Amino acid sequence: MYASPRYRHELKYEIGTAQYLALRHRLKAVMQPDENVRADGTYLIRSIYFDNFHDKALWERINGTANREKFRIRYYNDDLSHIMLEKKAKENTLTCKTFALLTEEECRSLLRGDTAWMLYRADPLISELYVKMKTQLLRPRILVSYIREPYVYAPGNVRITFDREIRTGLFHRTFLEPQVQDIETADSRGMRILEVKYDAFLPEVISHLIQQEGLRQQSFSKYGICRRFG
Repeated sequence: MYASPRYRHELKYEIGTAQYLALRHRLKAVMQPDENVRADGTYLIRSIYFDNFHDKALWERINGTANREKFRIRYYNDDLSHIMLEKKAKENTLTCKTFALLTEEECRSLLRGDTAWMLYRADPLISELYVKMKTQLLRPRILVSYIREPYVYAPGNVRITFDREIRTGLFHRTFLEPQVQDIETADSRGMRILEVKYDAFLPEVISHLIQQEGLRQQSFSKYGICRRFG
């Protein structure tokens, strides 16, 4: 499956516990939890990011390159029956994601460096990754894990998420293990990343609700923060 590129706005903020509690209380009055959450209103995300030996994706992030892309494998709540290959592209202030579903066998083969099967999958994104693994030497580099609390609002296709407990796999290069070996990356206890995503416009009611003193938009990359450790 290969979705047509749809560019969206994406705003990010680093917030503390007090800001999180106040924002969540206000947003829950008008937004609904994502339908895929667990009983506690969250889900676990694990992403395996690709990069090359020169850390192309990392340095483009550090240098603020306007047009850039990252490939990753993503799955939720450690459920390996639904694994996605994703490409996240950024053009100036807009982002878009395209994805393809992988079987567990395909995913494990890809992580082992076995790419022959990719030639027989009639999927543009898998073909693109295959070419870039051969020409740019992209390889799986690091596992990034975190807990996400997501809310949705239909007008403007708004999605607001609170991400916490961002963890990295350090130098550990074995993926899809039953027991994940990783460590916390936060510099301060209770830190969360607020992400606001929407299509053409952000409804006034949502814009008003996220206004808080001291809340400043900033650039934040979970891949970048985790690569500090390996």
